[in-house]
Amino acid sequence: MMNSNSPMQLTRAADYAVRVMIHLAGPAACGRVSLPALAEVTGAPVSFLSKVMQALSRAALISSQRGQTGGFQISPKGRAASMREVIEAIDGAICLNVCLVSGRSCRRKAWCPAHPVWVKAQQAMLDVLSSAAISDLAAEAARDLAEAGTRQLTQPFVQPVGL
Repeated sequence: MMNSNSPMQLTRAADYAVRVMIHLAGPAACGRVSLPALAEVTGAPVSFLSKVMQALSRAALISSQRGQTGGFQISPKGRAASMREVIEAIDGAICLNVCLVSGRSCRRKAWCPAHPVWVKAQQAMLDVLSSAAISDLAAEAARDLAEAGTRQLTQPFVQPVGL
């Protein structure tokens, strides 16, 4: 059974943060981008995205400027960041199970057969998220968009069934 409220699920805030960072690192976002524009490209409500942007700014992954020509811009640190760094800027340290929380000790750890599995799963997830660089994801998104545009120009339009 699929539970959409799983505690192992990425938070909506972290998901929006990753989307924002990929957009800001891409070629389409030259210079500052307004909050409403970011909300549109990420599909996030403006009021919610505002809080996400504050957290990214506190982590120095983006910079912000107020005023008519203001907006948000990715920082060099943000361009070099991994997905893990972005997620942790929003949600804090990623931890699959309470027995893996740094500084806490689990009474069952020494004899629990599941503990080594949690450790391996945690490390595998952190490795994947650490190896996914925001700048690489932005470049991949730009390539995909360019390829999609090329396909649209060379393929005839087909109306989807049922629309």
